[in-house]
Amino acid sequence: MKYLLVIGDGMADNPVPQLGGKTPLQAASIPTIDRMAARGLVGSVVNCPKPLPAGSETAILSIFGCDPRRYFTGRSPMEAAAVGIQMLPGDAAFRCNLVTLEDGDMPLAEKRILSHSAGSIDGESALASIGALLGDPRFAAALAAAEIEIHRFPAFRQLAIQHHSDIQGIRFTPPHDHLDEKAGPYFPTGNSRAETFAHLMRLAHEILDHHPVTEARRQAGKLPANGIWFWAEGTAVELPSFQEQYGCGGAVVSAVPLCHGIGVLRGREMVEVEGATGELDTNFPGKLEAVWDKLQQYDFACLHLEAPDECTHNGDLPGKVQAIEWLDSRLVSPLLARLEQAGEDCRILLLSDHKTLTATRGHDGDPVPFLIYDSRRDTGRGGVYDEPSGEAGLFVEDGSRLLDMLFEKQAGETSRA
Repeated sequence: MKYLLVIGDGMADNPVPQLGGKTPLQAASIPTIDRMAARGLVGSVVNCPKPLPAGSETAILSIFGCDPRRYFTGRSPMEAAAVGIQMLPGDAAFRCNLVTLEDGDMPLAEKRILSHSAGSIDGESALASIGALLGDPRFAAALAAAEIEIHRFPAFRQLAIQHHSDIQGIRFTPPHDHLDEKAGPYFPTGNSRAETFAHLMRLAHEILDHHPVTEARRQAGKLPANGIWFWAEGTAVELPSFQEQYGCGGAVVSAVPLCHGIGVLRGREMVEVEGATGELDTNFPGKLEAVWDKLQQYDFACLHLEAPDECTHNGDLPGKVQAIEWLDSRLVSPLLARLEQAGEDCRILLLSDHKTLTATRGHDGDPVPFLIYDSRRDTGRGGVYDEPSGEAGLFVEDGSRLLDMLFEKQAGETSRA
């Protein structure tokens, strides 16, 4: 038996007027996923329990069988695990995004957050931008005084580690939840350390806004990486062994550190695919082959596609629909065909981790639809995979029970009635 977990990041949504009142899932053509839904179990699940953040940091933790109310200490420690950063006692990790802030002579607090990813900045430009910042003596001195190290990566996602940190009571805000809003109300607040991070954000904008690297992006018609944004604070975390819980090896194929980090902390192999960007231009054939290769080696694999989420954050509704369709046609359909041709029995759990709303370009923690397919049986329930079908189906209040359902360790179903 092969077990496959498929996560379409942020693909669930609310009805969208531009789609005639349909959701992107309803508007997308997903014949293979709908065929699985017709034979399988469709329901809805809460992956982001309140009052925890509505985002992948809690949702994917739930989906991987770990109740975030028990295990969540922050997003960044899980991302740090993916890149081999060892956190010491007293350390705290933070995401440090390269962002685009509004141009103009107004104070930084008055400028709008235009992009949480500096326009989906490419790797070379990201390294040049963060390198320009870290090479400035003023910024380097401010980091040293605060005992902060920034680890550079070829993407908008950078990681910061602060030694002897105190994050108790501090409040950071995800930039992607407040696009086109003024930055000031979302600066770090809450304790005496918050001003340290706010100062670094102001200083970074001062340094980067007219730096030659930034001006070159403007001249090329690209959004400038003219600021940084700290968020996703957290302390070190340990997760229980997946092997001990479910009795099989496995791997995680993803383009984002968070998903890889959760997998690593659960003892799964992390698989990086060349050209996997987390965007609509990701390497679909490479991800397909990576998942298929790992299903020959292990009985479990996780396939995570970030593109629907990023398209929504970027305000690209056609791109979101396209990403969902390509999840079906370029990944799920050929994987299922190969399993059938190989005569392999399989169980597949497919779902969105959270909603990412077209209306706000931000995350939402409401229940999302899930699908469990078993090649050995037909439930006879029929139906399709979308939000209304999920709401009409079975309700799972605790997303951390879904893997138990996939592995048939328990029924895990709660009737909505």
